[in-house]
Order: sequence, then C-alpha cells, then structure tokens
Amino acid sequence: MSGEDLSSTSRTNWTALEAMDDEGIDYSDIPPLTEEFFEKATLRIPATQAQHLVQIEPDVLKWFQAQDGEYKTLINSILRQYIESHSKVNTQSYNNSLQAD
Repeated sequence: MSGEDLSSTSRTNWTALEAMDDEGIDYSDIPPLTEEFFEKATLRIPATQAQHLVQIEPDVLKWFQAQDGEYKTLINSILRQYIESHSKVNTQSYNNSLQAD
C-alpha cells in the first residue's frame, strides 16, 4: 500500500450507510454459508486470547468476584497452589516407590 492510498479521501457516504437497516444491505454477491463450509471451518484464537479461555461455572465465578482483590489473580493463585501441592505429593509418592524397590 502506498502513501497515496492512505491519503485519499473515502467516497463512502457514511451518513447513508449508518442510516441503512439490515434489509437494505445487498448480500447477492456473497455465497451462502453451507454445512460443508462449517464442517471444514477451523476456529482460530490468537495465542494472547487463548490463555484466557477457561470455562468456569457461574456460581464459582461469582464467588471469586465477590472476594477482595482481583478475582483472576486469586483464581491463578489457587490453581498454582493446587499444582504445587500435587506436584510434591506425586514426587514424594514416586520417590517412596523407588525406595521400596
């Protein structure tokens, strides 16, 4: 894209476009979305957003949000504590099984 492309004035009639309702939009040049399209479709989520995708039940989320402080930080802290406590248990169990042999 050249600098000329960026400096040209749009010829779009924005006032008319904003006033248009959905029925006034011409979709004739857009092919319909078929079942085949959706079967082949792939959901792509940017990596920066993917790290935030966790399904939390509404009542659980409400409880965390009702606590003092940032609820996301609290959830992360609790999950980290869970991982650390279970990592120690698993490591200890593994070490104990080695010593028993």
